[in-house]
Parts: sequence; C-alpha cells; structure tokens
Amino acid sequence: MSTVATQIRIDKTVKEQSTELFSSLGMDMSSAVNIFLRQCILHGGLPFAVEIPHYSQQTLKAAEEARKISRDPDACSYDSVSALKKALEE
Repeated sequence: MSTVATQIRIDKTVKEQSTELFSSLGMDMSSAVNIFLRQCILHGGLPFAVEIPHYSQQTLKAAEEARKISRDPDACSYDSVSALKKALEE
C-alpha cells in the first residue's frame, strides 16, 4: 500500500496532549489519524456525534466553581475520604 504525505494544522496544545496520549497507547500521530480516517470511511461520516451540549445553568456554575477551586493554591485538599470526613465534622 502506498502512502502520501498530508499536512494539517493543529493547535499546539492539542498536538502535544494528543501526541502524549497516542504514545501511551503505543502509536504515533500518523497511526492515530489513519485509524480515525478509516473509522470515518467505515461509518460513512464521523465516528462520533458532533453536537452542542446543553448543560443546565446549575451544572455550568458548578463546573466554573470547580475550575476556580482547582486553581486556588489556598484551597483545602485531602488525601483520603476519612480526612475529608474529619474536616467536615470539625
């Protein structure tokens, strides 16, 4: 089977993260893209749904709060459920 070179433009961070992921799976970017393209051919389209998710305002607020907490160096953290329980009981 002959191959042809193809160029695509990818966000730098997406490329770094996906290269790391594919490496952990024992493949390179080229192999992963080939798998994706073959799946597109088999499915006659994208092999997954492309849609805009509809989250409730409550879910969106909770996600934003979680992001803020995760970036806060002063946020409490716990090594175990028992440590969390102890802190809640105090």
